[in-house]
Amino acid sequence: MTTCTRCEGSGFLNLHQVDDETLGKAQQTTDFLESDKILLDWVKQHPDSDVQVCTCCGNGEEWYGIPGEHYNDEDPPGPDGPYAYNGGLCECD
Repeated sequence: MTTCTRCEGSGFLNLHQVDDETLGKAQQTTDFLESDKILLDWVKQHPDSDVQVCTCCGNGEEWYGIPGEHYNDEDPPGPDGPYAYNGGLCECD
């Protein structure tokens, strides 16, 4: 597994635009799915922001596998993986 350097492992770009209360709420939960849902809900409620799913470990709207990670079982490298368009490499490598 490799941590995405574009989003620093968060799975999101431009998180600095999310208010501190929402970020705190997302960070307080130990359930990654719930944390991501809190942030995704915020993004939907703030369409004018630049916050989005990372375009390296996802397509801007959803993740290829585990948010913020590359080359795990859900995100295989090579011609069968989500980075086939880039020779099998994620964009931050």
